[in-house]
Amino acid sequence: MFVFLLIAVLHCAVADTWISIALSGFTFENEEMCSHLKSLNRKQIRVCKRNVELMPSVKRGAEMAIKECQHQFKYRKWNCTTINKQNEPVFGNALNKGTREAAFVYAIASASVSFSVTKDCSSGNLKSCSCDNSFKSRERRKKIENWRWAGCSDNVHFGNDFSKSFLDARVRERQHFTRSRIKMNLHNNEAGRRILLNSMEKACKCHGVCGTCSLKTCWRRLPPIRRVGDKLKEKFDGASLVKEAFTGGRPILVPKHDKLKPPTISDLVYLDSSPNFCNPNKTTGSLGTSGRVCKLGSRAIDGCDLLCCGRGFTTRKVVVEESCNCNFNWCCYVRCQTCKRQLTIHTCR
Repeated sequence: MFVFLLIAVLHCAVADTWISIALSGFTFENEEMCSHLKSLNRKQIRVCKRNVELMPSVKRGAEMAIKECQHQFKYRKWNCTTINKQNEPVFGNALNKGTREAAFVYAIASASVSFSVTKDCSSGNLKSCSCDNSFKSRERRKKIENWRWAGCSDNVHFGNDFSKSFLDARVRERQHFTRSRIKMNLHNNEAGRRILLNSMEKACKCHGVCGTCSLKTCWRRLPPIRRVGDKLKEKFDGASLVKEAFTGGRPILVPKHDKLKPPTISDLVYLDSSPNFCNPNKTTGSLGTSGRVCKLGSRAIDGCDLLCCGRGFTTRKVVVEESCNCNFNWCCYVRCQTCKRQLTIHTCR
């Protein structure tokens, strides 16, 4: 009875995109649960049923993507606010057009799902994947630096492959997007995965008598997701405006302005200019900037002049309490005092 009620609620509450599972209380108890997620299309349901043990990782990846998007855009006019309402898309209508904002969301979502799946693979708790042993099998060794591949490398290739099969299946539906928008979304999905792959780190451990480090064993590990978000934000700032063209009878995306160089596989691309997001507009998904906190004197996008769109701002003083004068006491706790500090807050009208 409980499962039936949960399913009924989900059919009403989830939005029309897969990332809405981040805002639901849905749990993947068995493969039949996949069929009851309204936000998945038929191809995604099939992927879900074949990989039901990976779906909790997908949900955590969706949560991670939203959190990282909100961090990267916290000082911009569009700040990645989620709309947790019945039958509403997660980000309202903000991603309906092929804007730079949509490009970033697709890329960070793709990278976050891959990240989450990869991390869970290395935990040893999943049957369908494990560590990446390809480096050890190659017997790659740098004799000069005296190190060799060993340990449990994070299997980012498995994570990327699953992210591709699950997320790209959604994008390819022609009923949702035009052909050029499909190509844009697929490109940005791949850009997110490629940035994650190119950001992998080498970690090492020393071995030897008396700490001599005569030999090091090394493995590949995931970077912090924040580093991936930072790189994708840089790609957002330098995203390429593209259009659809044909070469050899095949449609491709090329720069809209002929003098610009073609985007690489890890660059973000977009088709439409962004709205100004200054005022509420349900059609464009803009919530406006009224009530947002701005920085007085800043000439960047977080400054009161730009963020408030010329409407002005109000100023108020607040008193906050915070820990201060902290000391470590042996053994083993930290003792702090509570200090009060006055802050000046500027808010857009």
